[in-house]
Amino acid sequence: MIKNNNLHIYNTLTRQKEKFEPVVEGAVGMYVCGPTVYGDPHLGHARSAIVFDLVFRYLKHLGYKVRYVRNITDVGHLEHDADEGEDKIAKKARLEQLEPMEVAQYYTNRYHKAMDMLNVLPPSIEPHASGHIPEQIEMTKKILDNGYAYKINGSVYFDVEKYNSKYHYGKLSGRKLDELYTTTRENLTKQEEKRNPFDFALWKKADERHIMRWKSEWSDGFPGWHIECSVMSTKYLGEKFDIHGGGMDLMFPHHECEIAQNVASTGEETVKYWMHNNLITIEGQKMSKSLGNFITLFEFFNGNHPKLDKAYEPITIRYFILSAHYRSTLDFSLEGLKAAEKNLQRIFKALFTLNKIEPSDTTEINIDEWEKKFYAALDDDFNTPILLAHLYELIKDINKVHQKQLKIDSENLEKLKKLYNTIIFEILGLTIPEEFINTKTELTSELIDLILIVRKELKANKMFELADMIRNKLIEKGIIVRDTKDGFEWELKN
Repeated sequence: MIKNNNLHIYNTLTRQKEKFEPVVEGAVGMYVCGPTVYGDPHLGHARSAIVFDLVFRYLKHLGYKVRYVRNITDVGHLEHDADEGEDKIAKKARLEQLEPMEVAQYYTNRYHKAMDMLNVLPPSIEPHASGHIPEQIEMTKKILDNGYAYKINGSVYFDVEKYNSKYHYGKLSGRKLDELYTTTRENLTKQEEKRNPFDFALWKKADERHIMRWKSEWSDGFPGWHIECSVMSTKYLGEKFDIHGGGMDLMFPHHECEIAQNVASTGEETVKYWMHNNLITIEGQKMSKSLGNFITLFEFFNGNHPKLDKAYEPITIRYFILSAHYRSTLDFSLEGLKAAEKNLQRIFKALFTLNKIEPSDTTEINIDEWEKKFYAALDDDFNTPILLAHLYELIKDINKVHQKQLKIDSENLEKLKKLYNTIIFEILGLTIPEEFINTKTELTSELIDLILIVRKELKANKMFELADMIRNKLIEKGIIVRDTKDGFEWELKN
């Protein structure tokens, strides 16, 4: 049973928020463009993965049966996202004197390792472009047979002008053909076999230097970059599915071309809701491999980059990304990372505080109202900044209960614990860093409490020097002690 039916998603195609109503009741099909595996993943890759991990988690939490498909691009993605030049993976293989699939496998493994560290759930299916060459050839044949592509010199190109005479090329991104011709015609001399500079490759004849190639009726060659996602999304999710996601930088040309390919091969659009996460910038520029201004995830984790002052926990990176709405630009800064660290400490400190609370006979906190606030934020196009703002307000109430300024009975205390754990662990996907749990001391929580009870008795008997010595020794072990009107509080140092 679905827990609620209030979810609204911003649809890039219609440029408005729409109530989420899946194609098949109770089930969701979601496709997200995955990495091209020729280098280590960076913060931009992490944002897309974490954003759609949140979507995946929340849809499952609501009770939907979700099939989440995220691909691996290991062939066909040429330099500068163009139809000419060297394959990105083949180029890496040539420079490192490796087999292309050796490069692809190595960086796929690295990507998986980084995703595990970020607590990103694996997708339901993770297809590789190289494993679906026959299907890409078959879709290219369909598009040719339907009259929306042309063959030349062993290559096959999508005829954008012909397609646009019946359908609308540019409906997702807002681009117009006359504008595209103006902005792309300077590249035509490099791609003279195309009829128009905005036409794109469905199949490319491989030249003598191209390592990865397959046989087709047109030539020994390889598929274009865009056809792989049209093929793999429809193969595993059907010709009509719910959500297609990816970074905003993929909206054009990649996703625009996907729509054209799908319509040209089937006559109908495939995707109901298009979702795009915005970019991560660094000093105002898009963070990307092509610009050379990126920081890899492993550099964040080990602190080995000149823009970093230390190593950062993977969960800090996750929280930093979730602290901004997925459709807003997120600018990288050390200040932002440090704020994420501090806020994570607040969240986990409140979790420990929550587990120390003794219930009263009555309650002054309405847990159902807090639950409504959290769901309202998530249902409003996954608004994590609002969700976190509510969480900070709830933490204030948790502290008030602990300080005996508010009351909560045992039933509501259990509801509060369940709600808090559901939000931070199940939906936001946070994990408690090992260093936050473990101190350099062997002391257990119970033993610390016992020591502080003894210290409280020493103070009551005016043995202040001995009480101060105990406090100072605990500080040396990384345990901060605060005296309160009701006794004491303690926490781990950072």
